[in-house]
Amino acid sequence: MFIDIPSELEASLIERSLPPWELDGSFLAQSTMADYRTELTAAPRFEEVSATLRHALTGEGGGYAVLRLGNLAKVLGTGDWFRRLATGFVAEVAVPFSPFPRWPLWKDIGVKVDKDPGKSSGIGYNAFHMDLVNATRPPDYSTLLCVRPDPLGGGPSILSDAHAAVARLSENSRALLAETAYHYGTFFDLHGVGEEYKPFPILDGSDPGEGFVRFTAKMLERSQLGQAHADAARELAEELVRGQVSFMLQPGDYLIVNQRRFLHGREALHSGQETVPVADRRLLLQLFLRAGAGDGSAV
Repeated sequence: MFIDIPSELEASLIERSLPPWELDGSFLAQSTMADYRTELTAAPRFEEVSATLRHALTGEGGGYAVLRLGNLAKVLGTGDWFRRLATGFVAEVAVPFSPFPRWPLWKDIGVKVDKDPGKSSGIGYNAFHMDLVNATRPPDYSTLLCVRPDPLGGGPSILSDAHAAVARLSENSRALLAETAYHYGTFFDLHGVGEEYKPFPILDGSDPGEGFVRFTAKMLERSQLGQAHADAARELAEELVRGQVSFMLQPGDYLIVNQRRFLHGREALHSGQETVPVADRRLLLQLFLRAGAGDGSAV
């Protein structure tokens, strides 16, 4: 769902000032969340937009939303004040946090032509995945704020309903995906996401349609999997592509993905990225959210 910001709310937000955030460990401090809420809920129609956002993420059939903050970005720029505003919006959904000590809350995702093309900062196709798939407590939400799209016109975001894709699989494939037989990636120096989970089941929930679908298509090429388990994962990858939606994020668009429902990725950037100055290349800012009261103190 794309959510436009009413003009009266935009006008009010431009005039408001939010204090710098404080962190409690790797989580946004509850005092900062309370300050932001007090200021933002005084703005006309803010609570209406917040309710629409929560429903888009957690209501029946939902799982992702794009807040259209482009008009605010044009006026405010995309610096600290704008990031505080975006943080205030998603703090109405869950607790913002950063699992990476190197980045205090927001993480830059730029474009590096010499990186692995399939990585988030690469230039190639970034296949369907959930972030931090190999953590015992992955982020409940992954969010991406678009500062600059690919100036050459590539890199649409792709999303797919993970549970809908699973439901289209054979019973045998679902049984294989529920086995603790999968692994991917490394795990070190991460905060607020539990411990390393290796091996793990792709279908990580006691009931169909619930829990994480712990999947990254990269495991098919970069992890040693048994043939039957690899075939089941490959079948899931094909169903995710079959059910995907895609769209181009514009400057100021803020994508929020409920990782318990949807997986995400990105089509390849347009060829010729090496000709684009670094300062003009695609730039996203990433922020994670932890659902549930009291999770701000989780380790």
